[in-house]
Amino acid sequence: MNHTLVLTDWQSFYVLLGSSAAALTGLTFVVVTISSERADAAGSASARLTGLRVYITPTAVHFGAALWLSALLLMPGLTVVVLAVLLAATGLVGLIYCTTLVREMFSSSFGYKPFLTDWIWSAVLPVAAYLGLAAAGVMLEHLPAASLFVVSGVALLLLFIGIHNAWDVVVWMTTERHAHRERQRRAAEAQKGGSG
Repeated sequence: MNHTLVLTDWQSFYVLLGSSAAALTGLTFVVVTISSERADAAGSASARLTGLRVYITPTAVHFGAALWLSALLLMPGLTVVVLAVLLAATGLVGLIYCTTLVREMFSSSFGYKPFLTDWIWSAVLPVAAYLGLAAAGVMLEHLPAASLFVVSGVALLLLFIGIHNAWDVVVWMTTERHAHRERQRRAAEAQKGGSG
């Protein structure tokens, strides 16, 4: 069953999904750049770096994975065996990556205690997506139609995870910036009150 796959029915889906993933990856970089330039950053550089690694970098990784899957499934001349190996390997690499993130989330070494929604969107759903992708790769030869639907669902899920997590980070940055300014204002007022 090492014949070439004809995936023309999926072409529009993957062009749209891949374009969206690429554009959103670029926007994520813009947000990170703008937020890194702010003068009122709270916390240590080490804590911010860990938070970045745990919450912002995975957003770009999930967008990148959706883009990779889109490119992979638009690639002409792929055989079933080659696609199966690439899908399973991508799923396995994604699972390994998620394991390192979950470990960082458990350590909370950067001063942030994850909420239930953080666990769902940053741990549970990505692990389920990459596990589904690995399973689709393993089952592609035996259940090609079902496996291709799983891959499309995984790619879409990774895009939605990225969108949700990017929004979550932007909202957190905005509220944290305002909270930091308020803390600075209160400290200045307390200092004035104590010295006067």
